[in-house]
Amino acid sequence: MSKNKDSLKFFQAYIKEMIDIGGKNLPKAISSKSGAKLGKMYKGRGLTLDIGAALKQIYTALNGKPVIKQLDENRYEVIVKFAKKFCPIGGSNNPSRASIFQENICIPYMRGFLNEIFPQFTFGEDILNCIPLNNQKTCHFILKIKNKQHIS
Repeated sequence: MSKNKDSLKFFQAYIKEMIDIGGKNLPKAISSKSGAKLGKMYKGRGLTLDIGAALKQIYTALNGKPVIKQLDENRYEVIVKFAKKFCPIGGSNNPSRASIFQENICIPYMRGFLNEIFPQFTFGEDILNCIPLNNQKTCHFILKIKNKQHIS
């Protein structure tokens, strides 16, 4: 077994153990804070990005090929293609663990990143498709954006 696969198996076991010991909020908090740190670094370097460009950066860094389309003022379609049926965070097909990685790692990380760069918005998402869930090469979701000034 290669070192990369060993590292991934360790990472996935570590996340599962964190959830078993500390509950789902522990990895969620860590992921959110890690995403925020990356967003802070972007801001510190003067990288003023729009939401689409910021998303492109985050997924390109994970060796994905992102396609981001702004559907309207409040929604983006995000499709990230990977070379193999393998997600760098969630691993390969494993439907029983897909929601754990989505809800506790992927989404909080992305939200932390975007919230740091764009504090005027809140972010939600509809997951349509992900590698650990459906054994494809694509992660696909709709990112929903709300301006905090318009929230009652």
